Amino acid sequence: MPDALYDDATALLTGWRPPTAEAAAALDRTLRLLREAGPAAMTRAHRAGHVTASALVLDATGTRVLLCLHGRFRRWVQLGGHCEPGDGTLAGAALREATEESGISGLWLDPTPIDLDIHEVSCQGGSLHYDVRFAAVAPAGAVERVSPESVELGWFPPDALPAPLAGATAQLVAPALAAFARRAAPAPAPASETSTVGR
Repeated sequence: MPDALYDDATALLTGWRPPTAEAAAALDRTLRLLREAGPAAMTRAHRAGHVTASALVLDATGTRVLLCLHGRFRRWVQLGGHCEPGDGTLAGAALREATEESGISGLWLDPTPIDLDIHEVSCQGGSLHYDVRFAAVAPAGAVERVSPESVELGWFPPDALPAPLAGATAQLVAPALAAFARRAAPAPAPASETSTVGR
């Protein structure tokens, strides 16, 4: 795994402001993992735990979220997974995973994480995923395609998520919608233009 991905993860998370106390506690543990394990923490070979990346995908209108029924643990979850050798950034890893697992090209991904969650998984005979989570938006007219890792893909209203739902997935909805709203908001006028308003 290139050191560039480790450097990106370290810089991104060091400067990140977690939205909740739970995310803050997970951030402290993740930064400790990165300090102690070094670049190995970005690889699935680090069995004590490794950093992963995922994304909650919204449709172009911001009224539905895309979830997959995971083939291994049979729960609905956002799209994501392990970092790969070709990944240069955590946001890039999340975008690659979301694109591969949704079959949708042209996804837009907010490069600022919306959450960080640590949970136990069965990979490598049992490990911890330090999952850095992002928000993504699909282009208008996007059609999803089930990947080999999923049993099913589905679009759901944010207030009517399916069951059984993976833990900590529902908490991504509000910050993902906030990221969508920021993207949809018009850019502020440059200072020189702002100063002329009302004249």
